[in-house]
Amino acid sequence: MLRCISISNNIWWPLRRLKPVWPKDLLTSRQASSFSERLSELISRRLPVLEDPCTPLPSILLSKTLVDFLPKSPIIPINIKEEDVLPFAHHLVYFPPAIPLSSLLPDGTDPLHSPGPPFNRRMWAGGTINFKGHRNKIPVNAGIVHCLERIGDMKVTGREGEEKIYVQIERYIRQPSFPGSSDLVPQENLFPATGNEDAVELRNLVFMRDKIPKAPAAASQVLTKTVKSPHVPDILHTLIPTPALLFRFSALTFNAHSIHLDKQYCRELEGHRNLLVHGPLSLMLMTEFLRGHLANISPNKGANRENVESITEVQYKNIAPLYAEEEMTLCARNGKRGEWELWIEGRDGGIAVRALAKTSASLKSS
Repeated sequence: MLRCISISNNIWWPLRRLKPVWPKDLLTSRQASSFSERLSELISRRLPVLEDPCTPLPSILLSKTLVDFLPKSPIIPINIKEEDVLPFAHHLVYFPPAIPLSSLLPDGTDPLHSPGPPFNRRMWAGGTINFKGHRNKIPVNAGIVHCLERIGDMKVTGREGEEKIYVQIERYIRQPSFPGSSDLVPQENLFPATGNEDAVELRNLVFMRDKIPKAPAAASQVLTKTVKSPHVPDILHTLIPTPALLFRFSALTFNAHSIHLDKQYCRELEGHRNLLVHGPLSLMLMTEFLRGHLANISPNKGANRENVESITEVQYKNIAPLYAEEEMTLCARNGKRGEWELWIEGRDGGIAVRALAKTSASLKSS
């Protein structure tokens, strides 16, 4: 058995470089060396700088896609003006990975953060988006914006043959502070600790071994433990995600992952009963639900939205799968000043996603 510290309930992961250490009773010395070298390469891998002109269109299309699934609000769908900034978390539909189809992994995902075969199956475990302490805006129509990525942390859990590799990706979004091609810039100069980023994001991904396809009757079903919320939400909203919603979000994020698009793949290879709702789509639904509520209760509703409380940070964790064509309920509870507990309940009433959002008054809505 591979012995390691299990992932805690704390959504933040430590931002430190880990040197993989492998028990000798798990792998032969040759296998351990090869596996260790591969993971060492992963954590030192130089990722391409993602560039985007940040025009309003992707954000507008996202808002138009979500409007039918959310309560009525003066900010949904949005109407972005030239001087505006992107709403909170809308950067998720920007900075697509420019990967040709021939380079995609067997499940349709990109290989940028993958440890390599046989760990070709990817799931989105959670993460953090933080505007607090930064410039609190991603400008629209202000020229090219860069998204800098690096592997910040990783850990391995599970028995031999059932290992899972957790990879944390650090993302820094800002307008470029260096001229010319980023390929010519030394790696250490790409991530200065200036605090001038427009946003900082951590993404936690988990990679699993390939599965052998099974006939529908023999396919195992994913079993999850039902965890109920100990609290009653202050506000809630029930919706049913459709395959069309999942397709649109996949298109907006340039994501060809089969678990969101191919029902047969989900059932026969992954053991799921239907298409899975994207991890970042669940996050978007929660944050847009809260943004809409904050706008609805604002005294400036329908005006210029000055001093409207806005989201500055969210930490979230995906706990159980959510499926297309099944009810899911968005829940929010006002905690101590400036904090909201957010969660999504699946059709069985169990928590599928949980999050903590922090807010602050702002001259612009988030």
